[in-house]
Amino acid sequence: MTIRVLVVDDSHFICHRVTEILEEDQEFKVVGVAHDGRQAVEMAAALQPDVITMDVEMPVMDGISAVKRIMSTRPVPILMFSAMTQVGARATFDALSAGAIDFLPKQMEDIDANRETARYLLRYRVRMVAGQAAKVAAAGTLGDAGLRRSGGFAAHIGAAAVAKERVLPAKPSQADPGKIDLLAVAASTGGPVAMQYVLSRVPAGCSMPILLIQHMPPNFTKSFAERLNSLCSIEVREAQDGDILQPGVALLSPGAVQMQLKQTPGSRQIALRPKQAGEIYSPSVDITFSSLADNFNGRVLAVVLTGMGADGKLGAMKLRQRGAQIWAQDEASSTIYGMPKAIAEAGLADHVYSLDEIANQFNKLH
Repeated sequence: MTIRVLVVDDSHFICHRVTEILEEDQEFKVVGVAHDGRQAVEMAAALQPDVITMDVEMPVMDGISAVKRIMSTRPVPILMFSAMTQVGARATFDALSAGAIDFLPKQMEDIDANRETARYLLRYRVRMVAGQAAKVAAAGTLGDAGLRRSGGFAAHIGAAAVAKERVLPAKPSQADPGKIDLLAVAASTGGPVAMQYVLSRVPAGCSMPILLIQHMPPNFTKSFAERLNSLCSIEVREAQDGDILQPGVALLSPGAVQMQLKQTPGSRQIALRPKQAGEIYSPSVDITFSSLADNFNGRVLAVVLTGMGADGKLGAMKLRQRGAQIWAQDEASSTIYGMPKAIAEAGLADHVYSLDEIANQFNKLH
């Protein structure tokens, strides 16, 4: 089946390059090219593409405004192209909150140093985003534009899903959700919006430290931490090497490094190290979760949200063996049901919750 793509960018060179890369694979057909947001809105309605690649900064109408218009009329899966800067990061998060599903760096060398790998990853991500068409359409039928503006696609489909707990066959955990000493939340694709949605429900009086692991480029994690800090009742900031775990403080792993925990006399500290050969993800959920299993003796609650792949499964196994409690987001409310699916299918999840139910549970943390 052919994936019909609308490419949107004010740069004719970028449009030509994206078209060329996509159409190297017969699975893709670029059905239109728009050079500003207004054209994108008009062409999206006329051509009804399966997926849109959207630039952020454009004349006449910017990409964020275009995403809002498209998602309020005929929702289409959208992949944003972003500059790898602080300003680009902030704009990208706005676009995700407006309804875009995922983002990629605008420059090929920022996707991957190997040119062929970068071209493959571009096609892969466009294919993956296009595959969410049914969920995007279902979310659009709710007509709740206010929720879409405030929570984005991930929160919108979370509200569409039935907030029903499903208990999977897993060995009883010794942890009590009301009595935990550390919360760890992990996500990938769809995670920025989902994480924002659930963490904003954590009350200001929460007394436990929180660790956050989100697959994200290094220039984006600082902006993401600042965004979360502005929206949450608790303090959220990007982790630094040597940070000490503190009650009510959430530390987000920086991009391109691994975040681990180390025991020191009288405290538990964050240790950051560079990505090593053979490590696919940086930050890696498996590495952080495994470190917690090895170095944290208290009661841990690990929550795996939306994301592709299976990062977190091996680390969750180790945590489970140490008596930690594991939650996974359900399929209906996940943007991409990959990481939580791996947890659920391995029988590691104490509970599989919708995004709304996780938010409700987080509201009870103390």
